Amino acid sequence: MSAKIRIGIVGYGNLGRGVEAAIAQNPDMDLAAVFTRRGPGALKLQSAAPVHHIDDVADFKGRIDVMILCGGSKNDLPEQGPALAALFNTVDSFDTHARIPAYFEAVNQSAEPGGNTALISVGWDPGLFSLNRLFGEVVLPQGATYTFWGKGLSQGHSDAVRRVPGVKGAVQYTLPVQAAVERVRSGSLPQLSTREKHTRDCYVVLEQGADAAQVEHAIVTMPDYFADYDTTVNFITEEELARDHAAMPHGGFVIRSGTTGGGNDQVVEYSLKLGSNPEFTSSVLVAYARAAYRLNQLGQTGAKTVFDVPPGMLSPKTPAALRKELL
Repeated sequence: MSAKIRIGIVGYGNLGRGVEAAIAQNPDMDLAAVFTRRGPGALKLQSAAPVHHIDDVADFKGRIDVMILCGGSKNDLPEQGPALAALFNTVDSFDTHARIPAYFEAVNQSAEPGGNTALISVGWDPGLFSLNRLFGEVVLPQGATYTFWGKGLSQGHSDAVRRVPGVKGAVQYTLPVQAAVERVRSGSLPQLSTREKHTRDCYVVLEQGADAAQVEHAIVTMPDYFADYDTTVNFITEEELARDHAAMPHGGFVIRSGTTGGGNDQVVEYSLKLGSNPEFTSSVLVAYARAAYRLNQLGQTGAKTVFDVPPGMLSPKTPAALRKELL
């Protein structure tokens, strides 16, 4: 049996814990270490992996095959992505769609000189949904693609709300507008604005003395996250947050509606219904960590996205087994 792929985790929040659990389901991988900004002794892992402070991460160059970055897209990854791609093969779930091109360039400039492979924006959207948008466009070139999210808790948007001054705790739910969904499924190719497709609900616990009106204004006007949506901010207690918003369900669907050459209408839909958003996203990250390792072994360095990864590289099975079992 070949040596296991040595995985490191940077950040041990919901996503990091999910990655740890997913590694346990993949026998060709081993969790080598977890890195945190907190005191290492404060973390209680599910496994026996060692915990180190993030300041010591450079000492592990050559001892970890792929580093999975589990920080937030608003503040953590813009700094950590390029910095760590200079030292390791990496996988991250950067999900601020409008900033992906700039983030890709920053990570690529760090990964390429170091001979490392960095897979960015891996998850279900961006990630699996991105692939399905691509499949829809190439199979049905005459048509339109629609993406809907929710109802569900968005990790990236929740993290963005928690970074607002005066916010002690928060979650954010994305809700598809049902009337818009039905128009799309009808095959009528409606033109829908961002605001017409989704609404956003925030549940916020304020810091003592915080100004609710200022916090609400900061949230609803936040570019890339809330400014383009009808957003509702609900202020609740810590007890209500813990009692009513601990679960992290999510989901969504990508629909491609179009017409083939003979004039027939075609509708393709890919959907997800997730009991745990972070656990599912973590599972995608772990599969792509395998691909990052394999791409690097083949000398394919620099930043990459899901569009650059052959699907067979995600599987622990051999190409022969995939042809026999799945083709």
